[in-house]
Amino acid sequence: MTAMNKAMSYEMSYAAPDMGDNGVNDTKSILLVGVGGQGTILASKILTIGLMEAGYDVKMSEIHGMSQRGGSVSSHVRYGGKVCSPVIEKGTADMIVAFEKMEALRYLDYLKADGTLVTNNEEIPSMSVITGQETYPPDVLQELEKGCRNRVVDAAAMAASLGNPKTANIILLGTIIKTMGLEGIDWDRILEENIKPQFVEINKKAIRVGMQAV
Repeated sequence: MTAMNKAMSYEMSYAAPDMGDNGVNDTKSILLVGVGGQGTILASKILTIGLMEAGYDVKMSEIHGMSQRGGSVSSHVRYGGKVCSPVIEKGTADMIVAFEKMEALRYLDYLKADGTLVTNNEEIPSMSVITGQETYPPDVLQELEKGCRNRVVDAAAMAASLGNPKTANIILLGTIIKTMGLEGIDWDRILEENIKPQFVEINKKAIRVGMQAV
């Protein structure tokens, strides 16, 4: 992490459901990664709020550098009966959602052996690429296929078809909801309470589009 990076940890807890003696072992870990400006942090916060209101103990942490200028951004979201740490260790993520292709490759070693990767088929050079510190690798999707089960979605095109390109992050949130079996949470209400009124309906559509994409 460069000197420009800023690490923040949010520990959010809510009354946990009765998950028996194995509550700790039932902790799930989701890693959202992208570059600044893609809405990665907003999606993770909406996810966290929904999980908390469903009764899970939730911990969320963010690590980002130069997020307003295209720096790499990651949000760790962990939930279950009792979550001990907000940080996802390498090789333990149940799911990674990459808002940008190169970021999927950068964080791939965090995915567990039987985990799921969802990659947004979008190329946005991060600040490290723009400044020449890194080179954007060719054939990113092919490289990802070698290492894991990867589901590729074109969230940008889907968002454009809805009439608002900025809904791509909520579409990707929808892929998490479907993959992790979280459809029972009232996401419409969560959006109504946390999104500006003029954007609620289109974001409700975006979540459904994401759920149908995986």
